[in-house]
Amino acid sequence: MSEKETANTFNEIAKAISDLEDIDKIKTLVKKEINEKATVTEIIEKALKKGLDDVGSRYEKGEYFLSELLYAGEIMTNLFDVLKPYMKQEDLEAGEIILLGTVRGDLHDIGKNIFAMIAQFSGFKIHDLGVDVDPKKFAEETEKTGARIIGMSTLLTSTLPEVKTVLDLLKKAGLREKVKVIIGGNAVTKQFAEEVGVDAAALDAVEGIEICKGWMTK
Repeated sequence: MSEKETANTFNEIAKAISDLEDIDKIKTLVKKEINEKATVTEIIEKALKKGLDDVGSRYEKGEYFLSELLYAGEIMTNLFDVLKPYMKQEDLEAGEIILLGTVRGDLHDIGKNIFAMIAQFSGFKIHDLGVDVDPKKFAEETEKTGARIIGMSTLLTSTLPEVKTVLDLLKKAGLREKVKVIIGGNAVTKQFAEEVGVDAAALDAVEGIEICKGWMTK
């Protein structure tokens, strides 16, 4: 397949994700690219991320609603299952654990899922707690998994106080000094991150991954 044809297929995948088309159709397109020797990284960066960015943009414009975001998350889960066998085995087994979840009261997961996928292909292991996560769960799973990074997502301003609740529980359990905490989502600002006392705020998934990589190389 020529470079132009490959680029066209990447665009086709991105558009299919953006338009929330049938999952099996999108999986077929991704498998086609794998058979044409496209790398997993290329597929994620040139097709999946672009499609999901479009979904997020359409949500912000009011064209999509929560049900569409949840379906986009389902697409991503299915595509990860397709791509996982083609990841390097050492990447799956090694790497620091990131404990990830959307805070209590918030059911959005598209940003979290984008972050999770990119993180896994960047050498991290993801322990995903899902959405609407009870603050106690963050603390309990941090201790259980030995995670050194906690990522919290919040798209709603009404759920921002949950971040501090989690931090307080980590302090109470004697875990706060052992972990780095990063937050992301539409409701998050750098100023809020500083005020509440987390280690960093990411305005998008790529920035978040770079921050986490920086922590692990120090």
